[in-house]
Amino acid sequence: MGNPQLQSIHVHPVKAFRGLAPRQAVVEPWGLAGDRRWMLIDDGGKVVTQREHPRLALAAAELVPDGGVRLSAPGMDPLAVPVPRSGGTVPVNVFRDKVEVVPAEGDAAHTWCSTYLGVGTRLVHMDDPATCRPVDPEFALPGETVSFADGYPLLLTTVASLDALNSLIAQGGHAQEGPLPMNRFRPNVVVVGTAAWAEDDWSRVAIGEVAFRVAKRCGRCVVTTTDQSTAERGKEPLHTLGRHRRIGGKLVFGQNLVPESGGRIRLGDPVTVLD
Repeated sequence: MGNPQLQSIHVHPVKAFRGLAPRQAVVEPWGLAGDRRWMLIDDGGKVVTQREHPRLALAAAELVPDGGVRLSAPGMDPLAVPVPRSGGTVPVNVFRDKVEVVPAEGDAAHTWCSTYLGVGTRLVHMDDPATCRPVDPEFALPGETVSFADGYPLLLTTVASLDALNSLIAQGGHAQEGPLPMNRFRPNVVVVGTAAWAEDDWSRVAIGEVAFRVAKRCGRCVVTTTDQSTAERGKEPLHTLGRHRRIGGKLVFGQNLVPESGGRIRLGDPVTVLD
């Protein structure tokens, strides 16, 4: 194999919305700067994702310099949403975690999101990721925190493993659904130049100047079956992962990372396996 390097970077300003693909990103303790600091909640205070609403794949959010976002979606006028300044928090449920968040100010953002999805939702912001939400203690070191990502600061995938998965899909009963693009897996960093499934054996890696601890393999959910350009759902990749990549009771693809240091990562950075 060649020398592994960083092929692409992906930042999702609003959880479950379409991501951005910058050429570089700052690595903060809880994830890439600007990644998943916003999310939608329902009227009961529970996180809203593509699991329940695949149409979120068609909504986009651009970062603006102060940490705010500019929302856009089919049939909707774009809307700029600044970071809320009120400081008043509300409790929400992000899967197993109870988290204090700050709702977007005024009604405009909540109305925009509710109109697009056709159900009552509110847009909320994570004010202080340094203290707001701990990483799963089963796989975390003391003090590690995470944004509104599913469980860990970053998700790493490799091109070689996707190629291998697509080969398996092509041999199976849903070959017409492949090959799948990488955006089905919504990673933060994509690495090229490895062997297929090489990441299974990594415990520490460096991307350029930044070191990461590999916390655990990523168990995959129904979101991976959602075409991110049409919001339509199929059977893959879960059907094939279930036959070939069932590990520890989970259907796995990719590795969850926790930063060991800060810094900046850039496209083309070397990826070095440390342990």
